[in-house]
Amino acid sequence: MVRRIDVTGAGGLRLAAWEFADPPKGDPPGTGTGGHGGSGASAPGVLLLHGLMGRASHWASTARWLSERHRAVALDQRGHGQSDKPAEGEYTREAYVDDAAAALEQLGLAPAVVIGHAMGALTAWQLAAKRPELVRGLVICDMRASALGAASQRDWEDWFKAWPLPFATLADIRKWFGEDDPWVERRNPARGEFYAEVMHEGPDGWRPVFAPELMLRSREAWVYDAHWEELAQVRCPTLVVRGLDGELGRAESQEMVRVLPRGEYAEVADAGHLVHYDQPEAWRTAIEPFLDGLRDPWGLDDAPEPQEPEREQGRKPEPYQGPQ
Repeated sequence: MVRRIDVTGAGGLRLAAWEFADPPKGDPPGTGTGGHGGSGASAPGVLLLHGLMGRASHWASTARWLSERHRAVALDQRGHGQSDKPAEGEYTREAYVDDAAAALEQLGLAPAVVIGHAMGALTAWQLAAKRPELVRGLVICDMRASALGAASQRDWEDWFKAWPLPFATLADIRKWFGEDDPWVERRNPARGEFYAEVMHEGPDGWRPVFAPELMLRSREAWVYDAHWEELAQVRCPTLVVRGLDGELGRAESQEMVRVLPRGEYAEVADAGHLVHYDQPEAWRTAIEPFLDGLRDPWGLDDAPEPQEPEREQGRKPEPYQGPQ
């Protein structure tokens, strides 16, 4: 069963949240709790945040197995999926973070585990730093803390221009993104399926449900800015996950774990950037033990105060410069 719940985001924006499981018994629509227990009204909450150009449905398989013991909700973030996409709207980091906070509060999920992929992971750790009372655990999937640089934005602008829009069929979408796209190093059917899921059919063929110019505006914050300082402010247990062929390198991911006061590390073999979509079973194997350790949200209250990492108190972490 799929259930849509409308959420009001920052600035009154309408956001679509989705549950890909039977609704918890005893909860009226749009409510839930973050309490003890397995499935049902008392299930601990999980919020799933997709990456740039993604949508909530990309989390469907993860949400279904999570629903065995959690109340898992995936959010279409602003500009994505079936949420509002105002051309003149705010696509700042602050807006994305405030949207996620509003979703947690309105859905009754807090204190929740927040699982984010790429852009959604950045939103997740910024939320945990800004509103720690809402987040009891964090999973960061394949997102860098260092700035990407202006050249990355130019590459993306050129890439969007290369899309052969409109696509005539869904098969054409799958083939181009899975095989013909110049950014594809080897055939990747999962990538083709991923992009087919973010297209909709119009009078002249298939086009993305998002506006490319809004995607470029959304990614400016991590193209030009690093986010190490916010990462160091995350106090809850955090798992950093990377695909071996993804965009987050091993050296940077391990530095992220070092900077995090309560960081842990996991990697998924034979996975690229779309870790949870490329290898769903290996993804589950990588994160489930971490989630099992967070099953009792009140158990964290009895945990010792996390120690400051081995660096001068209050000192900003040195920017990651890549493997030496």
